[in-house]
Amino acid sequence: MTPTDISVTAVERWIESPLKQFVEDAQALLALLLNASGQVLGQHGFTRAVDVMAACALAAAIHASSSELGRLMQGSPFGALHHAGRGRQLFLAAPETARGTLVFLTVFDSASSLGIVQLYFEELRARLAEAAPPPRSSAPVVLAQDFESDLDRNLALLFHR
Repeated sequence: MTPTDISVTAVERWIESPLKQFVEDAQALLALLLNASGQVLGQHGFTRAVDVMAACALAAAIHASSSELGRLMQGSPFGALHHAGRGRQLFLAAPETARGTLVFLTVFDSASSLGIVQLYFEELRARLAEAAPPPRSSAPVVLAQDFESDLDRNLALLFHR
């Protein structure tokens, strides 16, 4: 994969460069960055909005449940999660930024390795923390009635609709 082959789309500009660099360095097949409530912020490799929505919902749910299980078992949330399948592997972690905790999901194959993904995730975490603008003075309240319209808006931005 050459840098010109890498297509990353993001809802906010500060996410684009760190996410693109991660995908290039780690040779990731898919990458997804979302907020903890499941709203997509940036993606690479997805071609259909419905796939992004499903992956966001699953990633947010996995993050929330594994964090709570960690708190119950050891007093603090579990860290990054990894699942190795036959041909592809999944890595899920939660980078902290000035904008709060984000959820990062990536899928990779034999062109990469867990060690490489973990190494470049640490660089992604640092780049996101550095690039994140300060929190908004009054954070918007995420309401259930606004969630779907916000999700639709973010997906439209990502898929240029």
